[in-house]
Amino acid sequence: MIELAHSSASRVFYYFQEISKIPHGSGNTKQISDYCVNFAKEHGLTYYQDNLNNIIIIREATSGYEDHKPYIIQGHLDMVCEKNQGVEIDFEKDGLDLYIEDGFIKARGTTLGADDGIAIAYGLALLEMKELKSPRLEVVFTVDEETGMYGAEAIDLSMLQGTDWLNLDSSEEGVFLCGCAGGVNTSIEFPLEYKNVHGHSYVLKLFDFEGGHSGDKIHEGHGNPTLLIGRIMQDLDARFDIALVNVTGGRKGNAIPRDSEVTFIGDAGQKEQIVQAIEDWKATFLDEYAAIDPDMKLSLEIGEAGIYRSVTKSVQTQMISVLVLLPDGVITMSKEFPGHVESSTNAGVCCTTEEKFFIRSFVRSNVYSKKRMIADKIKCLATALGGIYNEKDDYPAWEYKKESTLRNNLLAVYRDLYKEEPKMDIIHAGLECGLFQQKVKNLDCVAFGPNTHSIHTPKERMEIASVERVWEFLLKLLAHGNRC
Repeated sequence: MIELAHSSASRVFYYFQEISKIPHGSGNTKQISDYCVNFAKEHGLTYYQDNLNNIIIIREATSGYEDHKPYIIQGHLDMVCEKNQGVEIDFEKDGLDLYIEDGFIKARGTTLGADDGIAIAYGLALLEMKELKSPRLEVVFTVDEETGMYGAEAIDLSMLQGTDWLNLDSSEEGVFLCGCAGGVNTSIEFPLEYKNVHGHSYVLKLFDFEGGHSGDKIHEGHGNPTLLIGRIMQDLDARFDIALVNVTGGRKGNAIPRDSEVTFIGDAGQKEQIVQAIEDWKATFLDEYAAIDPDMKLSLEIGEAGIYRSVTKSVQTQMISVLVLLPDGVITMSKEFPGHVESSTNAGVCCTTEEKFFIRSFVRSNVYSKKRMIADKIKCLATALGGIYNEKDDYPAWEYKKESTLRNNLLAVYRDLYKEEPKMDIIHAGLECGLFQQKVKNLDCVAFGPNTHSIHTPKERMEIASVERVWEFLLKLLAHGNRC
């Protein structure tokens, strides 16, 4: 429990804590959507809920603001569910365990869900505020943003009257986002064939990498343990008699993996050499990633010699080859916005089932043609290795508008409130605004939010003072109005 009753944003924190009690991972949003419906009913507000659990709640303009344009305030209901090893939680049924430390709200051993639970908390706190004087508020909560923006793609926005859209899905205070990358999920898979082999079983684990959001953090160059396993296996396959059993790594396509593991069989007579080779790779990775993944670890468990089932040599070659050759990380940098990533790809999920081996990559780019270029490279790799290529969840970039009345309003209010100049920026992470622009004519969007760190990881934390300042800014913005 967190106690912030005396905060200037006490109702924001109240609602954030309330929704944190409700399981709301992607694909599990019915309960939190119904919570918002009940909120709307209790406050006598017009609402719309669709069969995907998207919800829109309307608060009419207050006296004196009838001739102002409405503001659309938007966030997404779902969160990324990640946890540390050994943490007991069922994300389908259990809420989060929140606590305060050093001025930040955190969750014990799990992601916090500030991405994007804080937007829901802001929206509900604004809707309930009787003393708030403002234009018409159209509050939009979408579902499944984290897994493919399915809610934003399907939502009906025909009841909206506004065109000024405030997306509260940003993680750096004082930075107003005005554009973002588009994305597409790609996958490569190979059907599996098996054989029996004799030798020692080895379970090699790489874990405690930094990980992070594959848009926000891709430029930092954190290690991808799944692909590092590929480097090790390629070396061992060339030098020793080994046979792969399975490779697994990562849980979310839009999160850089933090842990991966491989099980393989090694010739009993080469045990000492194999162990030494892995120790050499451990030293190599500790050196390569000392500055950016300082907590990374490598462990090796060796089983008894015996008969084991492994994949065939031809499938093994396919698996290792794709782990070694798959594009990953930053691909191109922006020329229009120097220092910004333009295109990237993240090998986020790798899994071996009884029937197949597959690896899923999330491709991002602010330029459609370069997004297609990367996806086509992955497709060509799949074809060359005899695999099956698939893609889904292709969504557009949010294109930067050189002229924006909404942006000018935000700038004016920010300067007046803080006596300083905010930063205008684009982001490499995906936001839903590009899809909304396709649905609402002349839509003008800006994204902002409080300081949150290490999102999509169990280290996620949200700065309390920043939440309060953004709340103050929102109240000032709405009071300023948006005259037609």
